Amino acid sequence: MSDLLYKNISRYIDLSDEEFRKFAEPFRFRTYKKKELVLQTGEYCLFEGFVLNGCFKVFYLNENGAEQTLYFAVEGWWITDIDSLINHVPSTLSIEALEDSEVLMISKEDKAYLYDTMPKVEKLFRIMNQQSSVALQRRILSLIGKTADKRYSEFLEKYPGLEQRLTQQQVASYLGITHEFLSKIRKKIVRKK
Repeated sequence: MSDLLYKNISRYIDLSDEEFRKFAEPFRFRTYKKKELVLQTGEYCLFEGFVLNGCFKVFYLNENGAEQTLYFAVEGWWITDIDSLINHVPSTLSIEALEDSEVLMISKEDKAYLYDTMPKVEKLFRIMNQQSSVALQRRILSLIGKTADKRYSEFLEKYPGLEQRLTQQQVASYLGITHEFLSKIRKKIVRKK
């Protein structure tokens, strides 16, 4: 269960076996069924989750009630609404399992305890937050400055193999386009081959 978590954090910091056991102890194993909400808009996010198995979408509903996907989280990715978690405000995001999934959850309080007792953990999450900020900046720039064709190509690069696990509507929501327009992009790519 914790091998994937160990590999994930080992990219950023070195922990002895004993340190890793102490780090992993406050995480709680949870399972979610396909279509089950982990977090719903308006609730308070009290966790960060590390995806062991499965797939989630993190999304919001725009002014017109249309779903806009912020990101997908698959094995080795993290899920949360960071604004709600840090600022203790109602969530603007929802998180839904797209498949039967397994997650390791840690509460804000347990994470703070790790910060206080294991200085390396604070370094770990600082580096991870920096990486997340970079990814968010790139996502914003892609949405405002790139064509739908280019965004689709980047999606395929960023999430190899994920398209087969999603509906066309889910991919289109991530790209900020209609599923009809996504069909046109796919047809154009097939014709070029």
